Order: sequence, then structure tokens, then C-alpha cells
Amino acid sequence: MSHVFKRMQSPILAALLVVVTACASTPPQELPAASKQQDVLTLLGISPSRESVDYVRNKTQFQLHTLLTEQRHQRTWDLSERISQDTAEGLRMLFSVDDDITARLEKLSREPAPSALSDAIEQALLQRRKIYIYGTGATGRLAKEMESTFWRPFWRRVLADPAIRAKLKPHLSADIESELIGEMTGADRALISSLEGFEDLQLIGRLQLADHGIRKGDVVIEVTEGGETSAGIGTVLGALDQWKFVEGEGGNKPATNYDPAEAAKHLFFVYNNPDSVLLPFERSRQVIEQPGITKLNLTTGPQAITGSTRMQATTIETFVIAHAAQEAVERVLERFLDAEDLARLGFERGTSLQQRFARFPEVLSAVKVTVLDLAKLTDLESETYRDGHFSTYFADRGLITVFIDSTERSPTFRLFPLDIVNEAQRKSWIQVWAPARDTQEAWRKMLGRSFRGLQPERYREPFATRIDDPYLRNAALESLKRAGDDQQALYDFSFEDGLKHRGPQPGDLGVMVAVGDESRALADRGSAFARFGVAFEEHDARLGIVHVGTEPAPVWGDADAIVHVAVGTRDDPFGVDQQIALKMLLNAHSTAVMARLNKVVGNTMTNVSPSNLKLIGRATYLIQSHVNDVLASEAWTRRYGKQAPVTYAQANAVLFDTIGFVREKKKAGDQAAAEVSLAIVRILESLRLQRAVSYDEGLALLKTGGLNGYLAGLRTP
Repeated sequence: MSHVFKRMQSPILAALLVVVTACASTPPQELPAASKQQDVLTLLGISPSRESVDYVRNKTQFQLHTLLTEQRHQRTWDLSERISQDTAEGLRMLFSVDDDITARLEKLSREPAPSALSDAIEQALLQRRKIYIYGTGATGRLAKEMESTFWRPFWRRVLADPAIRAKLKPHLSADIESELIGEMTGADRALISSLEGFEDLQLIGRLQLADHGIRKGDVVIEVTEGGETSAGIGTVLGALDQWKFVEGEGGNKPATNYDPAEAAKHLFFVYNNPDSVLLPFERSRQVIEQPGITKLNLTTGPQAITGSTRMQATTIETFVIAHAAQEAVERVLERFLDAEDLARLGFERGTSLQQRFARFPEVLSAVKVTVLDLAKLTDLESETYRDGHFSTYFADRGLITVFIDSTERSPTFRLFPLDIVNEAQRKSWIQVWAPARDTQEAWRKMLGRSFRGLQPERYREPFATRIDDPYLRNAALESLKRAGDDQQALYDFSFEDGLKHRGPQPGDLGVMVAVGDESRALADRGSAFARFGVAFEEHDARLGIVHVGTEPAPVWGDADAIVHVAVGTRDDPFGVDQQIALKMLLNAHSTAVMARLNKVVGNTMTNVSPSNLKLIGRATYLIQSHVNDVLASEAWTRRYGKQAPVTYAQANAVLFDTIGFVREKKKAGDQAAAEVSLAIVRILESLRLQRAVSYDEGLALLKTGGLNGYLAGLRTP
């Protein structure tokens, strides 16, 4: 553990230091230990920008490196080194962190909040009220999955049975499949990538709440990985205001009959950090100390990849909320249907919510036993990208789960986002196809409804007049231009069009993801699955198959990798367990692919894109901790003498300067530069040589061995 870190930070943060890989690297030229050391900003000729000074002084509420979800997990500490030697061992390390979910679920089964959530959903259905699930980034995609993977398909199956439909018609909403709304910050366009500036605004959460017509008495479930996301906090506080205030002349007035206990039966805040680390943040404190909101704390601990809450945090959130909703639906249906009807729908009477939670270890075990087969697919995909080729995933029932994993790779590991339809040349490493003929059908296949964007006329004026911070105001207004209904036409992930315009090339990889009895489609040469596989074979591309289900493992003679996860749907008509299994498998797989491509250092995301205030804080701390770990090392001290640690403000100043350089590079079509890695190399190399090292020199060093190789060279005795 770094001595510098011990001097700089409290013990809870000690996990953030980096153990880098021992990649071979030529040791840098040594300088005399007595060389005079200079202040890093003076050396680089950097004066802190206005934005940097403002961030360090005034944006302390977004400097989140104290959060437990931002710490390093001990079980994956040296992931990048281990996975470079043994892919299967690296996957085992990643899956081991999912054991933390099992431990949390065991305790959760004795807590009242999950049952309270089921009660709320049950009453909403009986009273024909809306259920509004809202999130940002990964949790926003979770909210979309709740609606489009679990809720809508289930009710369509229910209402397809004339006898059952007749029994339910007098008691439930005629449009019950639309009564649960899964929404994310920025609406459907944000499924592709987050929209800069939105996440940091409580205002947008309030505006989207009103946009969907959510009223007092509806159920509002705000889901946030960290417990501090501004947009989500705005959502749940906006919903609470409907209970605390009434509209009147001259503005809202306090309600005389406000009952916090009654409001708490309808409003839920789901999050993944201990209250003790969230209370210093004012916006989090506003919710946690609010009696009118039920808190559902699902803290499992640090993530498998530091700060990557798309993994364990959203896994437990998805599992708990989906099963709570399924429990509520079963209770409602038991009022109006007999045992035979329920069995036909897939329910077994007598299963409690706690028993549903207790199934998670079985699901995780089924995923873990695939590790050797999954390692083959991971190696295959890693080699595909390393050789300059591309991958295409094909899915139907698992479409959203696959789509989410693929889109979340971009901000996590700094990859090109999904290509737009008029892209002259393919850039995105991965694309996802749905069994559809065109863009609109593909969106409907995924969402279960038409594409839904933000209407600019509803948001432009509030953004322009109610956002005081100029940076956030400008960012929000710019992002609004990319959030409307017109955005759906920019992204085409339909199979038919994709095959014509972005079809496989020799050396590419195709991956078919089948859920349940979809594996049978592989034997039907007329099915979309089979046509996909044949197309890749005919073009000398490689082929992988992932199947989650109890049906026999799929057979495809020339497949290069087949992964079969034996998880069924017994007493799980929503199919929650299968989708959770698929999510955990894909999350570990895609993370392992990127780790094998040197886009992970230890278990930290040094390729993260600082696209919002939270990520700027994460990037700053990564720079500071990586640099100071090297400066405190015995190898550095012996070669170059003692060096004062880099401060948070210095790291932030270099980051903002680097952001400007990278922005200009991107305008010129160069996506190679990553802010965190480049800033680390420039700081250390400038301190080593005692001269300002240029950005181009830093990029050249990164191209030769990556950040892992560079840091390993500095630490070599």
C-alpha cells in the first residue's frame, strides 16, 4: 500500500491505490537523484483554467471519491495482470465480487423495505395508478428494462388469453401494460449514450416527472447506483413536493394534510452506498433524512471494476425491483384468477419474496460454471478487436440486456459509441442487431412501444432560465438538441438493414444470444437466428453462441465458442433470473475483453471519459492516486529523489487542460487519446525529465505499451 496514500487520505479510501501490471517495459532513462524538483503545474506551464478553479472550489458536492462504490475491491485488485496471463482466472475474479450480492440479499430478506415496495405496486395496480421507475445512466437503462423486458411482455402474454382477459377486465386498467413507465435521464436517446449535463441537474428529473403526468398517489421509484445522482434526486423530491404542497394562486402552498408516512408508501429511493458516506452530500441528505420517502439501501460494497456501477450495483437493483414487482403482480392476480390460471401464467402459489431472493446464489452458480467456455468467447472477441475487426451481437428476448451491455462499454472504456446510419465507415467495435426489418421496427422490438424522446419546447425555456451554472446550462441546452424523437432515425440496429449495409467481413465476430426456447431457432434454418449464423459463416467470420435456459445447449457445428447457462423460469414468469444471469455473464465478459486489451489498470477504469461533473471528479482522483503511488515507490525515490505528492487541485488542473487537448483531437477525427492516461503520463514523465513533456510525446509513450506498460517500467527496481 502506498505511503503517500496513507498520508493523503482516510483509511476508507486506501483501496483506491493501484497495483499495476508487471508488463515488460524498458526502464526510463535515470536522472541524478539530486535533480531539483519543480512544481508540476509550473513544469508543464499550466495555469488552472477558470473551469478547474470553479470545480475544485465550488463543485465539492461532485467530488465523490469517498463513496464506497468508488473504492477498489480487494478481490480484483490485480485484475489487469492476472487476466493477461489467464482469462478464466480473470473471469473468476470478476464473478467472485457477485458473491457480495448474495450476502446483501440474505440480510435484505429480513428488512421491511422490499415488501413495502411490493405493497405499493400492488395497490397501484388495484387503484389503476401509474408506476414510474426513473434512473440515470446504468440505472436508467435498468428502468427501461423493467418496462420493456419484464412488464410489457408479461402483460401481453396474460391478455392474449381470452378467458384470463375476461376475468381481469373489470378490475385492472385496460392499458395495464403501459401503467409501468421505465424512464431515464434524457429519455430513449440516452439508451445509446448519456447526454452531457443532464445527470447533474435536479431540474430535469422534475421536468420528466411532469412530462409523464405523474401525480400524487402514483408510485415513484428512483434508482441511483451511488445515491447522489442529481437528476434522480430531483425526481423523487419533485414527487414528494406533490404531497407537501398544493397549487394555488401565487404559487404552491404547504398542504395542511401532509402525512409523511402516507407519502412514504408511494415514494422509494433505491441506492447502493452507506448512509454515512452519503450524508455529507447535501442533495443526498435531503432524501435520506426525509421521512416521506422510503429508502431501500442495497449496498454490496466496492464494484468489481472501481466505480463501474453497471456491474454489482445495478445487478442487485434489477433483481430486487423486478422480483418485488413480480410479487405484487402475483398478489393481484390471485384475487381474480384460480390456481389453474396462475399455473398457466407461470406462477406457483406460496413463493414469498424472500424465497425469490434466495434463488440468487443458484443463478450465480450457474453463471460461474461457464467460466471455461466463456473464456473462449472472451479471448475470441479480444483477438477480433486486436486484429482490427468488429463484432455484431444478435438477440431477441435478451435484446435489451445485450444492448445495455454493449452501449455501456463506450463510456466505461472510452470506445467509439454506436455508429449512426450515415456513418461512412464503421467505427464502433460492436453493433447489436434485432430481428427486425427497419429502424422503427427495431426500436419497437426493443422497447415494446414507439421511441420516446424529449420534446424541446417543454425543456428549452426551463433550461435557459432556471439553471444558474453557465457550464451546466450550456451543456443541457446542447444535449437537448440530441434528445428528441428525431434521434431514433440515426440508429438502425435492424437485422435486415444491417445485413445489407454493415454486414460481416472476414475476421469479424458474430454472437447469437438466445434465451429460453430461442435455442431451438438455431436448428431452424429459416429463422433469423440461423440466417444470422449462416451469414457470418459465409463471409469467413467467426461465430459465438450464448444461451440462457434449461433447454438443451444449442448446437452449431462451426461455432468457435458456445456458452450455455442453465437457468430456467420456474415460478418466474417475468424471466428475471434468466436476464440477471445474462447480465452478469455479459458484464464480466465485456470487462474481461477490455482488460485483456489493456483498457484497465489493476481494477481501475483509466479510460473513463470525464463527460459530467461526477466523472470529472473520478478522473481527477484516478490521476492523483496513480501519480502519487508511483512517486512514493522505492524505485522512483532511488532514481529521482523524493517528490512532493500531487494535490487534487493540481491533478484537476492538468485534467481540464488535457480535456481541451483531447476535444481538439476528436474534432480532427482522432479518438485515441484518453484524458486520464495521458494526464498521468505527462505528469510523471515531466517530473522524471524535469521538463515539460508535450501531449504528442505522451501519446507516443502510451502507444508503445499502454499505461500498464509505462507504469510498470517506472516501478521496475
